[in-house]
Amino acid sequence: MRKIGVLMDPPERIRPAKDSTVAMLRAAARRGHEILVCGQSDLILAPGRVSARFQSLQVHPGNAPWFTAGESRVLELEALDVLMLRKDPPVDTAFLHDQLWAGMVRGPKPLLVNHPQALRDCNEKLFALEFPQCCPPTLVARDAASLREFVAEHDQVVLKPIDGMAGRSIFRSHRGDPNLNVILETLTDNGRQFALAQRFIPEISAGDKRILMIDGEPVPFCLARIPGGDDFRGNLARGGRGVAQPLSERDRWICAQVGPELKRRGLLFVGLDVIGDWLTEINVTSPTGIVDIDAQAGTDIGALLFDAIESKLA
Repeated sequence: MRKIGVLMDPPERIRPAKDSTVAMLRAAARRGHEILVCGQSDLILAPGRVSARFQSLQVHPGNAPWFTAGESRVLELEALDVLMLRKDPPVDTAFLHDQLWAGMVRGPKPLLVNHPQALRDCNEKLFALEFPQCCPPTLVARDAASLREFVAEHDQVVLKPIDGMAGRSIFRSHRGDPNLNVILETLTDNGRQFALAQRFIPEISAGDKRILMIDGEPVPFCLARIPGGDDFRGNLARGGRGVAQPLSERDRWICAQVGPELKRRGLLFVGLDVIGDWLTEINVTSPTGIVDIDAQAGTDIGALLFDAIESKLA
């Protein structure tokens, strides 16, 4: 039996029927591992000591309730075999401080999933740009004039902040759009924040594909999040519909381009976002999609993840 620690949002606030962290914890429970959870307010640092107040959690297969809370106690992180960093965005100052806390671990234990240095370094919008062969035409800038030039060149574009999530503050614009100036003023905070402009990919109508990567290798099925109604965004939080489907040859090629770097950085569980033939984001903080893919494709992604974790522990 291994001790599995998890930094996560409060368990009572989670929707277990859709949550990937719950799927991971259920996979750990099926293997007989001890599950210990903590939140941001539970983290403790002292000279030479990294610890937190952890609460034991008994995980149930049903959703009402999905867990029973047990005793809480302060544990140093070296007492854990694994520490899973599954706090949802936003990636704000508190989130970055959490990664500094986890990064203070110096011994061989615990195994960090994902590694806090990578969580600090790999912005989910910008990290994809390290693989230009996989990306559509993209520009990141604070300067509104540069962004307007990009729109003028490519006509149909998507504009979004570099720290957003769940489809928030994503705009579709075009050459001659009378709203473009106000969109850019809003996204850049009048030149104080980066905004990302990307050529619009019409294949979004077939879905924004979430491809899950485990230790640099893809799960063989992805989740195509298909926009609903008149919305161009495929995010499930914005009314998109999730359909599991096998990876295409192009999907596998993108995974082969990205996978070795994910492995090198200690990014054990990652979600790639692919629209048509193009990589648009690399989600490293708390990627989702496990429950829907498992339900539709008959996979057991939690088991695949713990196979990889246990291989590293061995």
